[in-house]
Parts: sequence; structure tokens; C-alpha cells
Amino acid sequence: MKHEVPDRYTLAFRLYPYAKSPDQDAPAPVRHPVVVVGGGPVGLAMALDLGRRGVPVVLLDDHEGAGLGSRALCFAKRTLEICDRLGAAGPMLDKGVQWNLGKVFHDDRLLYEFNLLPEGGHAMPAFINLQQPWFEKFLHEAIVAAQAEGVPIELRGKNRVDAVVPTGDHVTLEVMTPDGPYRLEAEWLIACDGARSPLRGMLGLGFDGRVFEDNFLIADVRMKADFPTERWFWFEPHFRSGDSALLHKQPDDIWRIDFQLGWNIDRAKELEPDRIRARVDAMLGPDVEYELDWCSIYTFQCRRMERFRHGRVLFAGDAAHQVSPFGARGANSGIQDVDNLAWKLALVLEGVAPEGLLESYDAERVYGAEENILNSTRATDFITPKSPVSKMFRNAVLALAETVPFARTVVNSGRLSLPCTYDGSALNGADHAAMPARTRPGSPCPDAPVADGWLLSYLGRGFTLLAIGADAPEALSAHGLTVPCLRLEPTPEIAARYLGGAAGAVYLIRPDQHVAARWDRFDGTAVAAALGRAIGKG
Repeated sequence: MKHEVPDRYTLAFRLYPYAKSPDQDAPAPVRHPVVVVGGGPVGLAMALDLGRRGVPVVLLDDHEGAGLGSRALCFAKRTLEICDRLGAAGPMLDKGVQWNLGKVFHDDRLLYEFNLLPEGGHAMPAFINLQQPWFEKFLHEAIVAAQAEGVPIELRGKNRVDAVVPTGDHVTLEVMTPDGPYRLEAEWLIACDGARSPLRGMLGLGFDGRVFEDNFLIADVRMKADFPTERWFWFEPHFRSGDSALLHKQPDDIWRIDFQLGWNIDRAKELEPDRIRARVDAMLGPDVEYELDWCSIYTFQCRRMERFRHGRVLFAGDAAHQVSPFGARGANSGIQDVDNLAWKLALVLEGVAPEGLLESYDAERVYGAEENILNSTRATDFITPKSPVSKMFRNAVLALAETVPFARTVVNSGRLSLPCTYDGSALNGADHAAMPARTRPGSPCPDAPVADGWLLSYLGRGFTLLAIGADAPEALSAHGLTVPCLRLEPTPEIAARYLGGAAGAVYLIRPDQHVAARWDRFDGTAVAAALGRAIGKG
């Protein structure tokens, strides 16, 4: 008898159609090193990163591919750098709309504009706009290419997890498929199953924070338009389609428009096509031709789990933390979760690092989530003032921002996603005060041009020593790891980003391209100690 496992929504791309697995007929549950639940951007990236590190991964999802609708749209420079390491960035850059510039308006007045990447010498743009289904499709294509190379990743569509039972050294999963239920086991289970995370509910875990009452309408419209590829945001727009509005371009002549609708709305009524068209017409003018492509209403929510690790179950992406869309911190922070967790879990499975290293995933990514929630909450409070007094203050700041530069630092239309610096992390080692703050321990390495390309492309999937104008051996071996050394001359870009006031530098770079420690000269004993600390042995 066939058992229906319904898709949650209509598919944009059917990427991993259901196929029966030998596990379903096994006499006893088959155990896998890692099972990832959820085939969205975070789950696919997690499977790809672990697989490329040699970790066999099974990914389960209750549908068969990418759902309709743009949903996550703005992917940040750091996300693109991570995807480049995973082999997926090329088609994302080709398809996506690249942008660095934004403008902020009040009523019909331009208050100011900003450049998110004024500094040259970077391989990636500040952002691309790319609809989530395409982002997922390109990750899937990278997985297929990796599978062809023998990378151990298996994707199982229409495999819905109905129960999770942690048991000592593994987790047992009850899975429903069109051919009926089966059980399998995971040494480690990673929940990437979204903000409504069924796995979180099965384990009875909380998801606390603030839910804001303002409602926002997304109207993706297909049209030919001469607007530049910039992010435009209006406070109290003159076209009166909402209390605030946002416009920016997607691929394929689709434009994302957000309208702030306010509290206590009739959702069904606001989603009527004629009502949406009235708002869009007021913004664009009655003579502009367009088609509605996808529409949705959302509220701001800023929440997180207290802990992201629960024994052998780890949570990532929206399953672990959720923020409002303004600032593009949702999917981007989820990909940073992948970047942080995959190398740590791989080293634990290899027996190189102790299991306690995974506590640093919880500590560092909770720190990152708190940073995102703080920025998201501040943006929400500025965009949606909760009282006449707060609105008066907000509008006074906007009035000043038109002519007074310092006031622009207070205006908040959504602080856009930046990678987290793990200040205070237990994994951080030695620092050198003369070197730039931007490359202190815990920070992500900034890119820079090198002789044959870009610095970040030379940092591999493991630890790396980076020697700039300093003597260092070709490699260092300690704690069961061999760390190669990349030697660079101090070009102006490299010197500005990595040397500062130091004559030379030696950096220990983590597998996620964050700085573990730095010195002004090579000291093998000090480097070995920092390496031990960075893998949880210090």
C-alpha cells in the first residue's frame, strides 16, 4: 500500500525525486555517520560541506526539491565565499543580480546613499539577489558534481521524519515514505528543517524571543524597468502604499517589493490580487505593465533556541534561530552555521578532535545569533515605531540624516548581513596588538588579490598557516594534523588587511577561514599550542 508524503508546497525544481533506498528493506535499522534533515539552503550546504570533507551524509526531506517563491533573496559576500569553497558560487554569480549600493528615502526625498563594499580587491560583490529556489538548485548541482567524483552524499526526497529518539551514542529516526515507514540510525543528527522545525518539536525544545505585530506584504512583480540594481528603501513613502516600502531587482526581470501593512490586518483580503495591484500601481504608476509573480505576508520574528546542541542532535539555520527579513540575516547566518559546524564535526568523526569541540559550535553560533537578533530587533523597532513618541524621534533622525552625516548611522532600514567575528571564543589563540583589528582572532579572513587569483581560494578545507613577509616552514605537524603554509609578499592590499603596524605576520587560519591566532614571527611551539586550542584540546 502506498503512503502519501505530501509536499509542503508546489515545487519550483524537482531536484531529488523519491527513490526507494535499500535501508527501507534492511532487517535492522542501518546506522549512518551523519543524517541531515531538511533540504533547504542550509541542509544542502551542510551535506555538501560534510561530504567534501569525506564524511558520509544522508539528507532527508519531506518533499522533492525547491519550493516556489523567492523567499530568501539577498545572499551576502561571506555566503558567496563559502559557496565558492563548496564549488557552487560560479552559477550563483552568473544568475544573480550583483549589487553594492543602496538608497534611503523619506517621503519623496533621497536622504542618502551607501556603498556596502567601497574597498576594492575582493573577488565577490557585497550582495547578489537570487531567488531561493535557484540558490538551492545551484547547491544541488554542486552536490551532483561531487557525487560524480565519489563524494559520499545521498539525498532522499519524500522521506518525512515522524519521530526522533536520542539513545546514547546515536539517534534513531522513524521515517515515512510513499512505500511506508522505516527506521534508520545516525551517529549525529543535524536539524536544518526550518523555523517551524518538526524535530525541535519532537524533542520538546523551546524557541523563545519576540514576535512583532506589524505585517509586511511581499509582492514579486515581473516587469521591464529602468531602475538601477540598488536597494531602495522608503520611510513613509509618498505613494502611500504602506508605512514603509522596499524595492530591489531579482533575476529574470522580477522585482521584489515589500510594503509595511501595519497591525490587525485581514490577511486574506490583503492577498487579493486587486488589492495588491492597487498598492503596486500607486508605487509604480498606473501605466507601468507588470505581472504578479509571487506574493506573501509575513511578520517579524526574532527568536532562537537556548542551545544549538542537544547531545547528538545539532540545530542549524532557521531551526535554531530566526530573524526578520530586513537585513538579509536569515539564510546568510544559516550558511555561516554550516561553515562553523562542518569542519568541527568532521574532525570529531575522524577522531582528531574531542567531542567537546562541538560545544564551540553552540557557543560561537549562539553568539552570532544574538548579534543578528540584536540588529534585527533594532531595525524592526526603527522601521515600526510602537508609540507616537518613538515615531517622532524616528522622524527627527530621518530629517537630520538628509544633511547631517552622523545621523545616518542611527537610521536603520535593516543593518545588512555581515559575517560574525567570534570575539571571546574559547578557540581563539594569541593576538598581536600592532596588527589590524579586522583580522583579530575570531574574525573571518578578508579576501585580497594575490599573484594568481584571490587569497581565499588558496585557503583549503583544513587549517592553514599564512606567512606574510615572515619565515615559516612549508608545513607544521601537530595534534594529528598537518598544516600547510601559504607564503605571501606584503602587497599594499595584504599589508593593509593583515599587517597593520607589524613588519611581518604569521596567521593560523581555521578551516572556516576564521583567524585562530596570529604572531609577528613563526614560533613552532606557539603555533602547535594554538592549533590544539582551536580543535578543542587547549
